[in-house]
Amino acid sequence: MWQSSPPGSIYDYIRVASFSIGPDGLIEQWSRRAAGLFGIAAHEAVGRDPVETFMPAELRTGGHRRVGEILDGKEWTGLVPFRMPGEDAVHGLAEVYVMPSETESGEPAALCIVVDVRALRRIETDLAASQAIFGQSPFGFVLFGTDFTVVRANQRFATVFGGQAADHRGRTVDDYLARPEAERLTATLRRVLETGDSVTDLQLVGTAPGDSESRHWSMNLYRVHSGAGRPIGIAGLATDVTRRHIAAREAASARRNLALLNEAGARIGNSLDLETTARELLGVAVPGFCDLASVDLYQGLLTGDEAPPGSWGSLHHESVGGSAELRRVAFASAVSDFLPGTASDSASTGGATDPPALGAVHRYSFNSPCSMALRTGHIEVVPGDDCGFVQSTLAVPMVAHDTVVGLVQFSRTKGSEPFGERDRALATELAARAAVCIDNARLYRREHERALILQRSLLPPGDPEAAGLDIACRYLPGNTATEVGGDWFDVIELPGHRTALVVGDVMGRGLRAAVAMGELRTAVRTLALLDLEPAEVLSALDEVARGLGTPGVSTSSDGPGGAQWPSRASHKARDADLSEVYLATCVYAVYDPVTRRCTFANAGHLPPVVVEPGEPALLLDVPPGMPLGVGGEPFEEVEVELKEGALLALYTDGLVESRDHPLDEGLQALRNALIEPELPLEDVCDHVLTTLDTRHGEDDIALLMARIQGLPVDAVGDWRLPREPRSVARARELARRQLLAWELDDLVDTTELLVSELVTNALRYGEGEIRLRLLRDRTLVCEVWDAGLVQPRRRRARDTDEGGRGLQLVGLLSAAWGSRRTPRGKTVWFELPLPDGEPAAERTVEQLLSRF
Repeated sequence: MWQSSPPGSIYDYIRVASFSIGPDGLIEQWSRRAAGLFGIAAHEAVGRDPVETFMPAELRTGGHRRVGEILDGKEWTGLVPFRMPGEDAVHGLAEVYVMPSETESGEPAALCIVVDVRALRRIETDLAASQAIFGQSPFGFVLFGTDFTVVRANQRFATVFGGQAADHRGRTVDDYLARPEAERLTATLRRVLETGDSVTDLQLVGTAPGDSESRHWSMNLYRVHSGAGRPIGIAGLATDVTRRHIAAREAASARRNLALLNEAGARIGNSLDLETTARELLGVAVPGFCDLASVDLYQGLLTGDEAPPGSWGSLHHESVGGSAELRRVAFASAVSDFLPGTASDSASTGGATDPPALGAVHRYSFNSPCSMALRTGHIEVVPGDDCGFVQSTLAVPMVAHDTVVGLVQFSRTKGSEPFGERDRALATELAARAAVCIDNARLYRREHERALILQRSLLPPGDPEAAGLDIACRYLPGNTATEVGGDWFDVIELPGHRTALVVGDVMGRGLRAAVAMGELRTAVRTLALLDLEPAEVLSALDEVARGLGTPGVSTSSDGPGGAQWPSRASHKARDADLSEVYLATCVYAVYDPVTRRCTFANAGHLPPVVVEPGEPALLLDVPPGMPLGVGGEPFEEVEVELKEGALLALYTDGLVESRDHPLDEGLQALRNALIEPELPLEDVCDHVLTTLDTRHGEDDIALLMARIQGLPVDAVGDWRLPREPRSVARARELARRQLLAWELDDLVDTTELLVSELVTNALRYGEGEIRLRLLRDRTLVCEVWDAGLVQPRRRRARDTDEGGRGLQLVGLLSAAWGSRRTPRGKTVWFELPLPDGEPAAERTVEQLLSRF
C-alpha cells in the first residue's frame, strides 16, 4: 500500500490540494485534500462553477475572465481569496497554480494546485518561534534523535562543553558524562521516547572540559513529535545548579547558626545600659557557641567621652603604647572550675601582662592579636597554647558604624570542635549585633544629654523681669530614664511696658520635640516683635507648626506684617504624611501694666489659673481652640482685668496630669495648692510643686507665675490733644512738665524734640484726635496715638526733600522705636533709657550724618 507522503514530509505541515476544471469551466475532478481544505465533499463540488462557489461576489467578474483565459491555454499563478459555502462562511486566502490541459477529445481543460496560505504563515511563525527559543535561550538546549545521538545543540550548550554548536552533532551522552551518569541518562531518554512522559529536574553530576570541579545539572526532558504526530526525538533543557547544591550544603550549617542568631536578636539589646548589653551577649554565646567569653569596652565610651580621630573609637589608629584603655565589663564560662583571666587571655595578650580581672581597666600590648583586631577592625584567630586549657580564641572587634566600641573574645577549650569559617562569620555577627546595641545606648545617652542642653538653653535665663509684674518660674525636666519633652515658657517685653507671657508644649518626645520647641519659641519671639494681637500670633504660629519637618515648602506673604509663612498649598501636599506634622499646645497672654488688663489666646492648652486677693483660685474660661499644627480654625481672644496683687499661673500638663488620676482631679489639686497667694512668689512655686502629686519623671513640667502689680498712677502721663497745629507746642510743654516732675531733667530736650516729631507726623498723616502718653518704669516710653491706619515708614530723604527726616531723627536719638495697630488706629512709640548718673557719650558729626 502506497503512503500519501514519506515520513516527515513537508506535506505533513502544509495543506496542498488539487482539482480540475472541464471545458465548460465547471469542476470536473475534486481531490480528497480539496475536500479537506474547503470542507466540501467531491459529490457536492463536481459540476459546480468554482468562481460562483468559492469567490466573493465582487471578484467573480474578474474570476470568470481569468478562467476563460486559462481554458484558452494560458498558465496562471496567484493569490485568490475564497470563502466556504454556507451562512457561516469561512474566508481564506489560497495560492493557486493553474496548468492548462486537454481532455481525451482534445477539448481545453485545466488542473489546479491549491496551497492554503494560512498554513504557510503558521509554519513560518512556528519556525521563527522555535529558532528564537532554541537559539536565544540562556539555558543549554539539546535535541536527541531517536538513536539518542545529538541532532542539534544551541550555543549555550556549546559554551559549557566547548566548541561550536555544530560540533556536537552526532555525539552521545558518553561524550559528556562518566559511565554511571551516562547510563542513567540513556535509560531516561529511552523511557521518555517510549512512553512520552516528560521528566523534570533530572539531577546529573559531571565535569565540564577544562574544569576539575564537579558540576551539577538539572535536566528537563520531553518527547518531540512531527506535524503528523510521529515521535522524532527527545528535547533536553539543562540548567547548571552547582550553586544551588553548594547553597543547600551551606544552608544546613546556616540553620544551625540561625537559631543562635534568633536567640541573640531576642536577648541582646533589651537594655540601654552598656554593661547589661555585654552580659546579654555572653549569655547567648556561652555555652551555645563557645566555652569561654569576655567583653572589653573602651573606658572613654563608658565615661561618656566622644571619640576624636585617632583615639579610642577610630579604626586604623596607631598607638605607641598599644590600644587605648579598656575595661573588662563581662565574663562567662561554661567550665565550672575556670576563673576569669586565666588561659583565655594568656595567648591573646601575649603573656606580657596578667590577665585583667572583671571590672579592671587595662591595655593590650601593641603587637598582641587583640590590639591588632582593635586597630584593623578585623577578627583575629588566636591559637591556644599546647600546655594550656584553651584550644583557640576568636578576638572579635565590636564595630558599629565604622566605630570600634570594644572587643569580645570567644574561646573553645580542648576537646571541643575547632572554630571554622562559618564560626568566624557567626562570631562577627554576634559581636556586630551587640556593638550596634551598645552604640545605640551610647547615642541615646548623647542625644538625651544634648536635648537637655538644647532645651535648657532655649528657656529664659535667670529670673525674667517685666514692668508691673513679679515673675517666678520653674522648669523640671523628666528624669534620665525619660526622653526629653517639648515644654517651654517665655517672658517677652513688648512696647509700652507691656509683657507677653507664653507657655507651650510640643507633643512627642526626644530631640525632635526639643528642636521643634526651639523653632516655635523663636517664632513666638519673632511674632511678638511685630506687636500682633494674641489671636494673630497663634494663627501665624499655627502656620509655622504645620510647616515644621517639611523641607522645601514654598512660602507666601499672607502672614501678618508681610512675614513669610509656609503656603497652604504646600500643606495640602503633606496631608498624607501626618508623621511630619508637629502638634503643639500654647497659651499666649499680653499684659498691660497701665490698665492691668491681660488678653489671652489659647491653642489647645490647659486654661490659666487666676487667684485674686481673698478669692479662691479660678480657671479662666479661655476658648481652648485647636492645637498648633492642625489648622483650619480661628483662635479667640479673652480680655480680663486683673486686680492689684492677683496671681496668674500658666503651666504644662506635666504639672496636673498623671496616669494615676484624671485631669480634672489634677486641676482641682492645683487650685487647692494656690490658697495662700500672699506668700512670696518663689515660695508659692515651691509649694505648688511639693503639694501636687506630679509623679515627676513621667513628663516635663513648666510653671510660670506672675503677681499683678501695675504701674503707679504717678508713673503715667496721659493727655488728649485736638487736631490743630498748636497741639505740637502743647505736647512739648506737657512732656517737659512731666519729665521735670519725674526729675528726668537729662531727658527733657531729647523727649521734647522726639515728641514734637511724632505729634507733627500724626497731624500731617494721621486722622482724628491725638493722644500722648508717657510711661516711666525701667525705661521711659512715649506713645502718640491717632485714628489713622497708615503705618509710618522710615525712608532716606534726598538732599532736595523738605521733609522725610523726622523718623530718622527718632531712630537716631531713641533706644528703640516702632508702631503698632490699635482697635481705633495706630500707636507710634519710642523708648529712652533712664539716666544712670553718667553723662551720655556725644555722637560725632560723622555718626550723625551717617543716619541721614
